[in-house]
Amino acid sequence: MPVADANKTQAEKIAETITNAVMEHRIAPGSKLSESRMAEAFKVSRTKIRQALTILAESGLVRLLPNRGAFIASPTVQEAREVFALRRVLEPEIIRGVISRTNKNDIKQLKLHLQAEKEARASSNRRAIIRLSGDFHMLLASLSGNRYIDKMMTELCPLTCLIIALYDVPQTPACPEDEHDRIVEAIETGDEESAIALMQHHLEHIENALNLDGRSDDDQVDWDKVLG
Repeated sequence: MPVADANKTQAEKIAETITNAVMEHRIAPGSKLSESRMAEAFKVSRTKIRQALTILAESGLVRLLPNRGAFIASPTVQEAREVFALRRVLEPEIIRGVISRTNKNDIKQLKLHLQAEKEARASSNRRAIIRLSGDFHMLLASLSGNRYIDKMMTELCPLTCLIIALYDVPQTPACPEDEHDRIVEAIETGDEESAIALMQHHLEHIENALNLDGRSDDDQVDWDKVLG
């Protein structure tokens, strides 16, 4: 969420928790979100849960079905391709924006993030690896200076994590190792052409690794794990 944590409503905090859980593959695509179980898990009223679900539905992460309830989105193969097609359009513009306005603090922030990714890989923390991989792309968007693209990437990255959960080959990293490093190196040197080419290759690499005939059938949410 773009607002400071102290200013977030209870519903926004719940929505953020669900988003992070999706990005770490702790909630499977297609999972049913029971209002009563969520209210019990988060220790809030069902009204707050409905508000959080509305926020998530507006971002496309949750689907609200009449007479059936709320479900984590389960993107189709066509939707998956559309998400990657849109990202291939947006992320070169993100690179241009970052390079045009980058400063030492931005580069430092990116390198700190890369270090966090390395530490997650070293400890084989797959959930952290997956979340940090998505966070890298959202960090770039936030540094680009385009608030509209930033908002779109905040929605697209969790959707991409859902797509990976549905169609990725088990134990395949969300983002191939070292590709983020090379993108940051090109950004730091101001090599826009190389940085864009690396990003496009990176996105194609991720999409091409997907098994577009596979999916998960797990529709149960373990709220203890989500909140733990």
